[in-house]
Amino acid sequence: MELERQTNGSRPSRLDLGCGSKKTPGAFGVDIYPYPGVDQVMDLNKFPWALPDNSFTEIYCRHIIEHVADVAAFMREIHRISASGARLVIETPHFSSVNSWTDPTHVRHLSAQWYTSFLPGQYLAAQCGAFELINSNVTFGKSLRNVIGKWIARLIGIKKWEKTYAFSYPGMDIQTELRVIK
Repeated sequence: MELERQTNGSRPSRLDLGCGSKKTPGAFGVDIYPYPGVDQVMDLNKFPWALPDNSFTEIYCRHIIEHVADVAAFMREIHRISASGARLVIETPHFSSVNSWTDPTHVRHLSAQWYTSFLPGQYLAAQCGAFELINSNVTFGKSLRNVIGKWIARLIGIKKWEKTYAFSYPGMDIQTELRVIK
């Protein structure tokens, strides 16, 4: 297996999916392009991934989920390769951010509640494996418009801000931290 060959048989407990040239320190880095520091070149849209079951205690997915064709299959693979109780960190542009729309390789635009179908008792949890929410928030830029959006979201809540004010007072990124339930 590629992971074992590249790490001399000892498996890292941290994985950075779609790491690009900015891999998380101490993590095994996977990307579709062979950037410097990438440990394994792999297309995350092709399943199953060449990564071992129940292996990782921390998985980082920064600005990658918006590029995948099938989020349910992506999350199923993450669940498969994660150890029980593993921590999963996903960061993606918020749908109201111009960054969500300027990259032509983005295939989806996500809301702050993108993860809810994977929570225990929800329909995708039964198909893909369950995840527990640790934390999720929307970040905002520093312009006056963004600061107003941040205050509106704090005042009325993220759901109501998304439905009513997100495009007038946009967010920037969604930062979600989940725990794998097995």
